[in-house]
Amino acid sequence: MRTTVGIIGAGPAGLLLARLLHNAGIDSVVLESRDRSYVEHRQRAGILEQGTVDVLRAAGAGERMDREGLRHDGIELRFARQRHRVDFPGLTGGRSVTVYAQTEVCKDLIALQLKEGGPLLFEAEALAVEDAESERPRVRFRHEGREDVLECDHVVGCDGFWGVARTAFPESLARVFERTYPYAWLGVLADVAPSHDELVYARHDRGFALLSMRSPSVSRLYLQVPADTDAEDWTDEAVWDELERRFETADDWRLERGPITQKSVTPMRSYVHEPMRHGRLFLAGDAAHIVPPTGAKGLNLAVGDVVTFARALVHERETGSPELLDAYSATCLRRVWQAERFSYDMTSMLHPGPGDSPFDARLQLARLGRIASSRAAETDLAEAYTGFPWE
Repeated sequence: MRTTVGIIGAGPAGLLLARLLHNAGIDSVVLESRDRSYVEHRQRAGILEQGTVDVLRAAGAGERMDREGLRHDGIELRFARQRHRVDFPGLTGGRSVTVYAQTEVCKDLIALQLKEGGPLLFEAEALAVEDAESERPRVRFRHEGREDVLECDHVVGCDGFWGVARTAFPESLARVFERTYPYAWLGVLADVAPSHDELVYARHDRGFALLSMRSPSVSRLYLQVPADTDAEDWTDEAVWDELERRFETADDWRLERGPITQKSVTPMRSYVHEPMRHGRLFLAGDAAHIVPPTGAKGLNLAVGDVVTFARALVHERETGSPELLDAYSATCLRRVWQAERFSYDMTSMLHPGPGDSPFDARLQLARLGRIASSRAAETDLAEAYTGFPWE
């Protein structure tokens, strides 16, 4: 097989890149190791930044998102039984975020790719990226019981932390920066209308809690738990009782309960792989960087990566200059590190650590109090949450 861009991974990054290239008249082939059902149902992020929403619309993938997605103009911070709303449009000149699950983004992009785009091969396991430094890199893969080779002008690895793209970088070239947090999130899906119309981030001495949603009738909620937690150790009643404690306010707000349909534990980790390019192999999304979910940045960073790559490839085709492709890694990493910084700030501000002292607790409350009392501090949070600009 031969194509211009070989894309490994049919998550939102790989699928959106295929769509952007199709719209620009550039052919691609997408290889995905899982089957279609798995890709369309794996639960991941649900918050889309303003820039991500704009890109999906411009790519022709925004119709259902605009119909079913939930626009949010702010978040609520809770601490010391107080409530403080951060007004995104008022602080950012009109920017907002949209609640629309990653599973739905993937469904929309898969439908478009199968209808209009190039080959999208499910259950096609990428085995290795070869000759990345040559003009014709190759992806060896297994599909329908036999091995094959995809020859490309460029390869983009959107295959996550455990994929083959990242491991194709020479050890002498790669630099890794990471942090593992001593706690995790216990996440639940519940068949009950959200108890608040915007996301609620709660800092409590017992641990962090987040009230989110998947739809007007389905709530998504999270509890900070020890890193080695087994989700099955938590009964439904214990989950609701602990959520009530951590969301407690001084007014008459109440948390609505309902049947819990799913429980899972999400580890908390920060990770960056530098550089994000080796020869004609480019990394995007979780293959290059991971952020703790507190800042809602993972999916949006992946979108930024593939938009940067697509623009750079179009620029080379139109001008003959590889300048933007050569700058891909540096361009993406500037945005990645700002997102890492913001995600770390949000995480460390809202999560009491297992070894924290009373002094540490007071610092967290002081940081939250600063946001609640300073328009400058509040604006910094709102600008970061709604999305860092793409260069």
